Amino acid sequence: MINIFYTTFQVSGVTTCVFIPPLVAFVISFFTSMGGVSGAFLLLPFQMSVLNYTAPSVSSTNQLFNIIAIPSGVWRYVKEKRMVWPLTCAVIIGTLPGLLIGAWVRLKYLPDPNNFKFFAGVVLLYIGIKLLVDILKQKSFVEKNESSLKQTGFVITETRFSLKQAEFKFNGEKYSFSVPGVFSLCFIVGIIGGIYGIGGGSIIAPFFVVFFHLPVYAVAGAALMGTFVTSIAGVIIYQVLASAYSNMSVAPDWYLGLLFGIGGFFGMYLGASCQKYVPVNVIKFILCFCVLFVAGKYLYDFIR
Repeated sequence: MINIFYTTFQVSGVTTCVFIPPLVAFVISFFTSMGGVSGAFLLLPFQMSVLNYTAPSVSSTNQLFNIIAIPSGVWRYVKEKRMVWPLTCAVIIGTLPGLLIGAWVRLKYLPDPNNFKFFAGVVLLYIGIKLLVDILKQKSFVEKNESSLKQTGFVITETRFSLKQAEFKFNGEKYSFSVPGVFSLCFIVGIIGGIYGIGGGSIIAPFFVVFFHLPVYAVAGAALMGTFVTSIAGVIIYQVLASAYSNMSVAPDWYLGLLFGIGGFFGMYLGASCQKYVPVNVIKFILCFCVLFVAGKYLYDFIR
């Protein structure tokens, strides 16, 4: 009777219980969505190391997960007026060109899973260290800021946008960022995201917090929205390129991606709903631990 719950996915070749993908995606997305990360960056090592899904199509399957899972979290942030639209537009416009380049680099130069693990490990290690330094440096400021949040709320107001600079007001304070700076950074992150299979927006969330000093409560919705749009482009790109790389698995595993997406859909909705009740340092510590753990494992496997 137990065997009826197991299946083999034709594209990926993965054999597992049908309840495992949505359950894993739900747990991961619940925590990571609080920081504006879809959870795809943790689903990738799970697919590669646990499910032994190492073909290039794992990247496009990861982006398919984003398309299905993210709308629930984005809707929650929009409903609660915590979406910074100028930042969202900057992420989308800056990331899309880089995403195309990243998809090509993944297929041309990083089809070998061992080299791919080294690349992913280095990227995640850098992000994790920057998050940890940010937490240690800004602890007192965060505690003071969170106490005022309880009184002023979590609503984005007074957004302004120009080709040089964008501004918005959150928690009674004004924040601004350079539009060309965000475009440039998102282009680079788009390349990384296209290679790693996470749409780009997932990586950009920690960068906004660390380098642009934007509040994690405010950037989460924009990062998720950017990931959603760029992931659509990513899946289309991989699907088109599949015909040119007939000797390898490039197109997404739609059935496996759907199962991951269903779990992520509910996980992100609950995570976005609970975010305002969780201290920002707790959110950052969760992301930091996950990122450093995966980075360490990938680098260890590569060296070994």
